[in-house]
Amino acid sequence: MFTLYCTKKLLNRIGYPVTVPEPASTHLGNWYATALLWKPQMALMVNERTLLPVLLPLAPAASVGRRFPEALKGLLKALDLPAEFIESEIEGMGDPVYSKTANRSVLGVMNEFAFLGEGYLDRNGLIDPLVLSLKLVQTPCSPLYKGAVFPDRAVQDLVNRGGVHGGPPSDNTPGPHLSDRFTMETGDRATEGLTSGSR
Repeated sequence: MFTLYCTKKLLNRIGYPVTVPEPASTHLGNWYATALLWKPQMALMVNERTLLPVLLPLAPAASVGRRFPEALKGLLKALDLPAEFIESEIEGMGDPVYSKTANRSVLGVMNEFAFLGEGYLDRNGLIDPLVLSLKLVQTPCSPLYKGAVFPDRAVQDLVNRGGVHGGPPSDNTPGPHLSDRFTMETGDRATEGLTSGSR
């Protein structure tokens, strides 16, 4: 179980009643969500603990909470996280409890992701949610500045602290950040500067 803290814009579309938040039964914990009125419309989910962003199609809006775990699974796989962690996370999610947003810091980061994501859109309006999510996870976030800085690194740190490994232990030398690999493969550069959370 997990709580999906939804903006009013998303709550108006999904049609579920708002309830009291419930403690999450997963490592990542609870999530924030909003609707992006692009063409096509998308849902943006942001993890409260690591600020990991996940995009998926909004329609049909009533099922976006139930479809979200599958979209998250695809992103976690793309980030090369241990299969044991991914399976445990997805199996523990179940159906979400819907509640109103409460954390202004997460909301600020979510607004920044929405702004940056719109800038990444294909000129023809085509959107691959996974590709766009992989770009957004490279964004340095000010709430993470004293630690992992990047959402994908924050998730990896969470995996390491929880002792969930898909293979034998490795040394503590950090490998190249996803943004470095993505830059080498596509020529794109990670967004510079820290998200201020005030946009």
